Amino acid sequence: MSHFWGRPAAESGHGWAVVDVETSGFRPGQARVLSIAVLALGPDGQVEQSLASLLNPCVDPGPTHVHGITAEMLEDQPTFADIAPEVANLLNGRTLVAHNAAFDYSFLAAEAELAATALPIDTVMCTVELARRLELGLDNLRLETLARHWGVAQTRPHDAFDDALVLSRVLAPALARARDRDVWIPVRPVTRRRWPSGRITHEELRPLKMLASRMPCPYLNPGRYVRGKPLVQGMRVALSSDCTRTHEELVERILHAGLAYCDNVDPETSLVICNETVPEHGKGYAARELGVPVVPDTEFMTHVRDVASGTGIDEFVDAVDGGQFALF
Repeated sequence: MSHFWGRPAAESGHGWAVVDVETSGFRPGQARVLSIAVLALGPDGQVEQSLASLLNPCVDPGPTHVHGITAEMLEDQPTFADIAPEVANLLNGRTLVAHNAAFDYSFLAAEAELAATALPIDTVMCTVELARRLELGLDNLRLETLARHWGVAQTRPHDAFDDALVLSRVLAPALARARDRDVWIPVRPVTRRRWPSGRITHEELRPLKMLASRMPCPYLNPGRYVRGKPLVQGMRVALSSDCTRTHEELVERILHAGLAYCDNVDPETSLVICNETVPEHGKGYAARELGVPVVPDTEFMTHVRDVASGTGIDEFVDAVDGGQFALF
């Protein structure tokens, strides 16, 4: 697997940097950051250092009725460039965590670009995506809903420091549930040190499936999955829209196990993950028409923990060069 898109919750990382920003609008590079909070957490989730500051972007603060920040409050505050070294220190070596991470990440990227500086963000995790994997049975995954679910007090919504503090206290039980349920946490790699502004798509945050479908599998396709037998490395797996688990989580497990993710269903597909018993549309229906096995995501998640070794491409080439043409 050439990109490590997630990891088991039981594996300890190097710590977290919980981030929240309040902004003058919704378009990074045009709207600006008015307030920022960064809480540096150790691997155990305990706060080790923190930063919270209003920022003077020298623009109109926008919807004051939402964030409560006025132009007068910002007049004597530092710029992002002034505090960038301290922000970089808190981010260094930690995974950036935010609720709707694409928003906060894009604004940090845009502010770093405008300040002609770099921020050491190597990995990002979105707690919305994490919460979706935990199957909490909630009406929505807003921060205030998660806070109520875990009994975390929220005193000042839309205040950067309070939102970051609430998120840091939500993170601990969320990670504990992930460990208990063997759920992988959606840590995403960021390969750039400097980024374009949030106005264009970041390669690092594109949907996982778009990248996974182009990744070559190092194993030969052993054929179709047979119920009662293990999955085998090299099997080609497609995803139906009828799944309970998110496609991102399923693709992570497919790649990590040495299986091949495929966008389309054809005679070479080994199985299709689909929760419909008799699918009548989409990839599940195509699998039925072609005789490709269809399995629900719960069954797949059980079997993907113990995948049989496959025949490597290099191993097969060596066998052919040695005069052996049989795969098995």
